[in-house]
Amino acid sequence: MNPKPIVFGVAGGTASGKTTVARSILDQVGAHRVAYLPHDAYYRDMSHLPLAQRAQQNYDHPDALESDLLARHIRELCAGRAIQLPVYSFADYVRKSETVTVEPAPVVLVDGILIFAEPALRELMDIKIFVDVEADIRLIRRIERDTRERGRTLSSTIFQYLDTVRPMDLEFVQPSRRYADVILPGGGQNRVAIEMVVARLHAILKPD
Repeated sequence: MNPKPIVFGVAGGTASGKTTVARSILDQVGAHRVAYLPHDAYYRDMSHLPLAQRAQQNYDHPDALESDLLARHIRELCAGRAIQLPVYSFADYVRKSETVTVEPAPVVLVDGILIFAEPALRELMDIKIFVDVEADIRLIRRIERDTRERGRTLSSTIFQYLDTVRPMDLEFVQPSRRYADVILPGGGQNRVAIEMVVARLHAILKPD
């Protein structure tokens, strides 16, 4: 009988580099040994609203994400069953019809800004890391990402940041750092810390 997978959570504020950290871990541990579940894939479908109204929704509140589905998928993977990962379009604010099959693996890696703010998700995690990067750096990164990759304008990105991103970060994301086992400063640039995390995972996966 296979041992229960290690559920590993990587949280942090918007554009803190948590996905970079998660992917560094995935690459170094080995993609075949990791089931990767980004919380961003679980945004609720807004296709029932006109596009203009979709753009005005608060996507930084916990209610914007279907976290109960993510929790169910984590439990399914831990039970040795494959799941169908949703695919979300950030340009259109809708969940696509296709899904991606994620097979069980020794490590279930979850990342997202709000994963530690949700008790049902926290309870499933064996290791929790919070990526800590200064707010002004994160804002610059978010502007670059949203305008380049998500089809947003500079003005809409700044408006969203001031209207919902920053207030929700202060209300939900930053307070959730108290649940972390490790605070990782510098994000994906902190190679020493990432190597320590990877070494720990290798030690768990390959006990002496």
